Amino acid sequence: MGTLAPRRTGPPRPPPTPEQILALAKKECVPARIAKGELDGKMKARIWRKLHSVEAKRFDQAYALMGKTPGLELPDAFGLLQSGLPLEEFQARRARADKKKSVKTARATVDGALVAALLEGMRERREELAVVLGERTVLDFLLETRPVAFQFEKAGRVEKLQVVLMLKRSAWEVISKALERDSGLAQKPAPVAREPERRPFSDPRTFLPSVGHQVRLTLRNGVLLSAPLTAVGPFDLILKVEGAEVFIPIHAVFAWEQLP
Repeated sequence: MGTLAPRRTGPPRPPPTPEQILALAKKECVPARIAKGELDGKMKARIWRKLHSVEAKRFDQAYALMGKTPGLELPDAFGLLQSGLPLEEFQARRARADKKKSVKTARATVDGALVAALLEGMRERREELAVVLGERTVLDFLLETRPVAFQFEKAGRVEKLQVVLMLKRSAWEVISKALERDSGLAQKPAPVAREPERRPFSDPRTFLPSVGHQVRLTLRNGVLLSAPLTAVGPFDLILKVEGAEVFIPIHAVFAWEQLP
C-alpha cells in the first residue's frame, strides 16, 4: 500500500496592507473588516453583500456620497446621511463638536490653582471689589465662588458669564479714570455665547505663551486693558494693574494681542 505524499505548502501569505483593504472596500462598497476578510482568504465581499442586503445598501449610499464629496470620510458620510442635513450645515456642526471636545481637553490640562487662590484671598480678606459687568459696575464683597456663579453680599448670585473683570475697588478707582474704551462695544457690549465653542476665545492654552509678557485685551464691554499677564487658569486670566491683581474670565475677552 502506497503512502501519501506530504502536502506542499508555500510561504505564508503576507497580511493585506491598509491601502489594499481600503481599495477593495471602496470597490465592493463594504466595511473594511469584510474587505480584510476577503484578502485574508475568508468570506468574499460579494457573498457578504448578498447575506446583508439592507446594510449593503447603506454602504452603497455612503460610498456614493464620498465619491461626490472629496475628503469626506466613511463615518462622516454615514453621519451626514443619518442627519439629513445639507453638507455645509453638517460640517459646521461637526466642527463645533470637535472644538467643544478640544476646549474640554484643554481646560483639563491647565492648572487653576493661582486663580482659585486669588478669589479665595479676595473672600478671606473681605476686600471690597469692583465687579464690572457688561454695562455697569457693582461694588460688593465676595462670599462664595461656585462652578457657574459668584455669591456676593449685596448683589446675591451673579452668573460668571455676566462678569467682565473684578478687582479691588481702590485699584479700580485709580485705573478706571484712564481706561480707553472701544466706543462700539461700550455702547453695545458683545453677548457671551452659552456654548464655549462659539466664543471668540475659550481655549486657555492660547494665552499660556504670553504669561509674563505685556498684553492688550479688548473686553466685550469695550474696556481696553494693557498690563502684564501673570497667570492663566482653565477659565480665567490674571493681570497685574497698579499693583493689584485683576480677575478676567476668558469669555469676556473679545480680542487680544501680546505687546512687544
